[in-house]
Amino acid sequence: MHFGGGGSPFDAFFGGGGGGMPGMGGMGGRQREPVDTQEYYDILGVDKDATGAQIKKAFRKNALKHHPDRGGDAELFKKMTEANDVLTDDDKRALYDRGGKEAVEQGGDGGGGGGASDLFDMLNGGGGRRRGGGGGPKKGKDMMHALQVSLEDCYNGKVRKLAITRDALCSDCGGRGGAEGCETMCTGCDGHGIVMKVRQLGPGMLQQIQAHCDECGGKGKAINARLRCKTCRGNKVTKERKVLEVAIDKGSRNKQKIKFSGESNAAPGVLAGDVVFVLQVKDHAKFTRKGHHLFMNKTISLKDALCGCSFVVEHMDGRQLLVTTAPGEPIAAGEAKMIEAEGMPMHGNPFVKGNLIIKFEVEFPESIKADVAKKLVKVLPGENQQTEETEDMEPCSLSPFNAAAAQEEYANNKSAYDSDEEEEGGGGRRVQCAQG
Repeated sequence: MHFGGGGSPFDAFFGGGGGGMPGMGGMGGRQREPVDTQEYYDILGVDKDATGAQIKKAFRKNALKHHPDRGGDAELFKKMTEANDVLTDDDKRALYDRGGKEAVEQGGDGGGGGGASDLFDMLNGGGGRRRGGGGGPKKGKDMMHALQVSLEDCYNGKVRKLAITRDALCSDCGGRGGAEGCETMCTGCDGHGIVMKVRQLGPGMLQQIQAHCDECGGKGKAINARLRCKTCRGNKVTKERKVLEVAIDKGSRNKQKIKFSGESNAAPGVLAGDVVFVLQVKDHAKFTRKGHHLFMNKTISLKDALCGCSFVVEHMDGRQLLVTTAPGEPIAAGEAKMIEAEGMPMHGNPFVKGNLIIKFEVEFPESIKADVAKKLVKVLPGENQQTEETEDMEPCSLSPFNAAAAQEEYANNKSAYDSDEEEEGGGGRRVQCAQG
């Protein structure tokens, strides 16, 4: 077939005169620049095959050294944070290793667009590659595990080693279920995996339904018994025990998810799903977390509230914080004071912390001697309210009130109280006065 001018159909499509396809090396066009997929690893000082835990450890070490608050380079610290965010996320890391920064930003392969393979797909009617989808293998189900952690673990950071049992492709048969060619079409369903069954609903009433083939389990294929693998017995998978290092970062929150890509159950022709750990943070005896802040209660005596005091708060990293209230600045019951930057670390930037808020409760003495009370009247500021008794006044004395006992009494006599209220409220007919 002749197209004229000695060119090819590709030349005619791209408007060239035999110069080749643009952007393809060795065909007369401009070669595509190589993509840098090494920069983030160099910034953190790790190898390309480093694990997630190793990358996080390297980031913490370098961040401590180069943090701006410690005199480090702010621009370098920003790049380190960016590198850590990408390399500790399995999906972003895969994109970066394939197409560099641009791939991460675009959420695809990067590198300046589709390139030659997209053009060949378009010529063949494929419509080009679709981001995030296509005809790739199906992904298996994820395995979800609840992981109980303490508030100390979220404050200090911790690495937990957890063992899981999962299905792995049989190493002896390579996931085939037996020797080469062991799998044949199931004769029970002719390879469809589905058979028609008839069931009786009642006298003279039959129903025809589709059901999975019992011989092949709905797969449409069966393993020849003579060629069946002795290790997996034709199941294609075996049980595997694997230990995962779960890194609980500083500042981790309740219900936060930690994902291990491709560590779930494997199956032939299916991408293994992910193992996901969901953090469940237990309540702490002393501290309560709200966002990045920590709250605690502290009970002090009336003397300490009026005259000032000092006490020690043991933090979750073992440090002893000496807290002092200033004399002459009384603390009211229920008042809260704050210690800056002693709260929870911020996730992803553990050098920035919230605040520690202390709520004070004042413990009043049960009784004071009369002579002591007279001295306090002279010392304490403000007037001592005293009213002179007259003949028109009735002296009254105060006695303790038990709210719980009063509530119980009301509950036990509620019906009597309700009937009194109905009578007082005029529940019956209104009485009119007769006018003479």
